[in-house]
Amino acid sequence: MESVIIVRYCEIHLKGNNRGYFERIFAENMEKALKGIKHVIRKQSGRYVIEEFDEDNGGQILNKLKNVFGVHTLSIAKKVRSSVDEIFGAVITVAPLSGTFKVETHRADKTFPLNSMQLNAEIGGKLLGHNKNLRVDVHCPQTVVGIDIRENGTALVFGNLIGGVGGMPVGTAGKGMLLISGGIDSPVAGYMMAKRGMKLDCVHFHSYPYTNMQAREKVEELAKVLGEYSCGTKLNIVKVTHIQEEIHKKCNGDFMVTLLRRFMMRIAEKLAIGCGAQCIITGESLGQVASQTIEGMTSSGSVVEKLPVLRPLCGFDKNEIIERSRAMGAFDISIRPYEDCCTVFLPKHPVIRPKINDVLAEEAKLDVEGLISEALSSLEIMKI
Repeated sequence: MESVIIVRYCEIHLKGNNRGYFERIFAENMEKALKGIKHVIRKQSGRYVIEEFDEDNGGQILNKLKNVFGVHTLSIAKKVRSSVDEIFGAVITVAPLSGTFKVETHRADKTFPLNSMQLNAEIGGKLLGHNKNLRVDVHCPQTVVGIDIRENGTALVFGNLIGGVGGMPVGTAGKGMLLISGGIDSPVAGYMMAKRGMKLDCVHFHSYPYTNMQAREKVEELAKVLGEYSCGTKLNIVKVTHIQEEIHKKCNGDFMVTLLRRFMMRIAEKLAIGCGAQCIITGESLGQVASQTIEGMTSSGSVVEKLPVLRPLCGFDKNEIIERSRAMGAFDISIRPYEDCCTVFLPKHPVIRPKINDVLAEEAKLDVEGLISEALSSLEIMKI
């Protein structure tokens, strides 16, 4: 009796003639997640089976695979020969000690002498005879005992399913450049796009010495959290202190955030094009803060000339974003009290609904291209 892990995927089965491409990327992502752990991944119809691993590593493998986008459910299973006696021997090891249960059989091998309903009844009866503390409930059982009869003369026996993160395999939907701050929103925005199969690079803007190294380290940790879901990432770090100082010196201070966002979007687009990314991703949520009105978004988005700007959180409220941040393991990092560049020179009364003509008039006071070039000269790239 061998311990294995069954991995079932989500939307890939809908992909028709392209299904093989999505399955290949999915398998590659699982291999990346399990790098350094002894294992073998074998493909079966509509699922994968992880075999030949040390049982002490089973929990670690489960935890890593749960974070691979595309995983629908997982099961720790016992692999045995396709005989009623061996199947029942495995069932005893996964069945509960008490409570309600039912048996569900999937019979891929149609030559097996019992059909699915017959095997359900046979194994269920044996289990009731073996353990008097169990009761059958076919409608709402506490435990479902699954039996999967394969075509190769083996059977997989497992208990309740373990949920994965769902979504599509990262790398099947292009690449995006995420503007990542040290806050709650932007890591969640990146997570959601990675869940739809998008590979991520990140760009972080800092204002050293007005912001300290702890603020930067916080962003690096958030990028590492994202990297666990997105098969790694690259973090571009750009200094914008000189831009903020120039805006503060030459422009109406109430436009600080609006003007700075426009610089960030221009720089992000240049970096995105340079690394082959096909869009820019932000953590903006409509109406959440002063710069995230529709007018503010229009102002910042208007400087992006060649790429779309995706705002996956635009219709979310803060509680929804926090819930997702907690679920992905980023929230406790995001709430550390280290300021990011957007809080430097923050005006008391920022423009909430900037008119584009007023924005252009303020921006005309600046050497936009020169400031961008200086910012890009400070670029640091970290592979995470």
